[in-house]
Amino acid sequence: MSYNINEKGYYGEFGGAYIPEMLYPNVEELRHNYLKIMAEPSFQEEFNALLKDYVGRPSPLYFAKRLSEKYNTKIYLKREDLNHTGAHKINNTIGQILMAKRLGKNRIIAETGAGQHGVATATVCALMGIECIVYMGEIDIARQAPNVARMKMLGATVIPALSGSRTLKDATNEAIRDWINNPVDTHYIIGSVVGPHPYPDMVAKFQAVVSEEIKSQLLEKEGTEDPTYLVACVGGGSNAAGTYYHYLDNEAVNIIAVEAAGLGVDSGESAATSVLGKEGIIHGSKTLLMQTNDGQITEPYSISAGLDYPGVGPMHANLYKTGRAEFIAITDDDAMKAGLDLCKLEGIIPAIESSHALAVFEHKTFKPDDIVVLNLSGRGDKDLQNYIDYFKL
Repeated sequence: MSYNINEKGYYGEFGGAYIPEMLYPNVEELRHNYLKIMAEPSFQEEFNALLKDYVGRPSPLYFAKRLSEKYNTKIYLKREDLNHTGAHKINNTIGQILMAKRLGKNRIIAETGAGQHGVATATVCALMGIECIVYMGEIDIARQAPNVARMKMLGATVIPALSGSRTLKDATNEAIRDWINNPVDTHYIIGSVVGPHPYPDMVAKFQAVVSEEIKSQLLEKEGTEDPTYLVACVGGGSNAAGTYYHYLDNEAVNIIAVEAAGLGVDSGESAATSVLGKEGIIHGSKTLLMQTNDGQITEPYSISAGLDYPGVGPMHANLYKTGRAEFIAITDDDAMKAGLDLCKLEGIIPAIESSHALAVFEHKTFKPDDIVVLNLSGRGDKDLQNYIDYFKL
């Protein structure tokens, strides 16, 4: 079986486009054009040139020697934290801004949680001279202040979402409302593999450069394209989708998806969708999401603003349902400790999102000859205040 999207926009039973009638023209325009535009030689040329000269790709595949010694296995870190703007998000925003230009859009909206997608969107809008509006939950604005400042310096307007939990879900709601009100001139750059088809597929394809590079880099370092395990954190799941993309149908490669357990899976303060989620519709696609018995969305919680989302993208819902990926939920405490551990062992300060993935080594034993490739999706500059407060530094 294939774990890729089918022609109707579904991964197994998950995906689709469940959207209000007002959004239908926008989404249809994108669906009809995205594959065609992405296949154009001029698009590929411009996209690849920007990834190379502006983003700084390829990002290194780094053998973490001291971390590997500690856990007695071979650990490679895919250094997405070294990209311009500090995370994997820029891969997708570059692709989508080029898409928006070719569709004749002159206004960009985005949603952001940790702020990295907002920064990446503001960055490419500045690069292309296009108006940028970023919606961000009021709570996230407070806990990700440096990223808010960066967005403003880059010329973006940051609008707080004041409803619900005032985090990522609510920022997404506000962005969708904006799009409904401005259908003609506006392109919505969704930051993850969520939303109505074709967004999950389009974002995954732009992020697939990550697994494409892993294949050639691993071949050079280990004589094989295939790791034993691929590990990535999952909120909506774009860094994970990019990490898994070229390996989805290669079942010799094990996939581990790491979610945020928050204060504990049973604490009521969690974002572990695979454990707590049921099938439902959120932000235009059918997926797994945390909800009450009558279908109201449960507020998620994580110390990490980027994993604080009540669902997962449909690709990941399908990987969970089919058993293709192993899902592990990591608490705030375990993630923070793993983040500090990487600082002290390798001299790399990771984003708290990535720290969740790093905590997997305390929860699962790997063999000495296993090759474990972990996507270090972002750097920790944006999270310094969280680290300072948590460890009382």
